[in-house]
Amino acid sequence: MPTHRNQLSRRTLLQGGAAAVAATALSGVGARGAEPCSPQAAERAITKGRIKQDAVRWCYEPMPLETLARHAVAMGLAGIEIVEPKEWDILKRHGLVCPMTQSHGFVEGLSHPENHASCLEKLRSAIDVTAAAGFPNVITFSGVRRGMPDDVGLENTVAALKKVIGHAERKRVNLCLEMINSRVPTWMIGQPDYMCDKIEWAVEVCKRISSERMKILFDVFHVQIMEGDLITRIRQYHQYIGHYHVAGVPGRHEIDDSQEINYPAVMRAIVATGYTGYVGQEFIPTRDPMQSLRQAARICDV
Repeated sequence: MPTHRNQLSRRTLLQGGAAAVAATALSGVGARGAEPCSPQAAERAITKGRIKQDAVRWCYEPMPLETLARHAVAMGLAGIEIVEPKEWDILKRHGLVCPMTQSHGFVEGLSHPENHASCLEKLRSAIDVTAAAGFPNVITFSGVRRGMPDDVGLENTVAALKKVIGHAERKRVNLCLEMINSRVPTWMIGQPDYMCDKIEWAVEVCKRISSERMKILFDVFHVQIMEGDLITRIRQYHQYIGHYHVAGVPGRHEIDDSQEINYPAVMRAIVATGYTGYVGQEFIPTRDPMQSLRQAARICDV
C-alpha cells in the first residue's frame, strides 16, 4: 500500500480507494448518486426489529446522505454510520443515529507508541462530539505491525487506551476496537499486516482495560476470513462486543445466497446473547445498491 495513504483519515480513505472499488462494482447499474426507486413507494424491509440495523455510508457513496437517509428510514434502518459530524443534522432530521463514529485511521494505529499522541487527540475529540450528539460508539484501530511482535503491540495498545478510557466512561461512550482481516490485499476489503487480525487479540485488549466502555467491533466478514467458527465466537465473546458489521464472503459483496455465511443463523445467535446494539451493513453492492441494502436488511431481520 502506498506510504502516503498511511497518513490519511478514515474518511479520506473511504472516499478514495473504497469508493473506487464500489463504483467499479456498480458500473453496470447506472450512476451511484441516482435513486434506483422511490423510498416512499418501497415496502418496509424490517418488520421484526429484534436487530437494530444501519448502513455504513462509504458503501453507498457518492449517493447524497440525504437520499440515503430517506431510503434508510423507508427500509426501517435505525441509522447510518461513519458520517462526519458536520452532516449529523441530516441524520437527526430523519430520526436516525450514527451508531459508529470515526476517529483515527486504521494503518497508523495504537500498536505503535509514536502514533499515540495523534490517535489519542482524535479519540478524545471524537468522544466529545459523539457524546454531545447522544451517539453510542467511537471506532479505534490497532494499526499495522511493521515488524512489531503482537504481544508488544498489544501492550502498547492497552497503554494508549488506558489513557483515554476514563474520558469515554465519563462521557458514556464506547470505544470499539475493530478486528480486520490481514489476508486479503485489496484496499478496504482487507489490510495486510494489520495487527488486530484475530478476535482473541481484541478480547485480550478488553480484558486488560477492564471497562464496560471498552468493546470490540466484531466484523463478521473479517472474522470469517481469518478464523470462522462465527457463532461459537459470538457466544463466547458477546460480553465484549459493542458493534457488528456484516458483508458477504468472499468479496465483501451482498449477503445473499451467492456467498458462504448463513446470516440468518448468525443473526439469531446474536439475538440469543441479549445484544441490544447495532448491526452495520458494510458490503459493496454489485447491483442496484438500494435493492441490495433492502434485501440485506430483510435477511438480517430475524
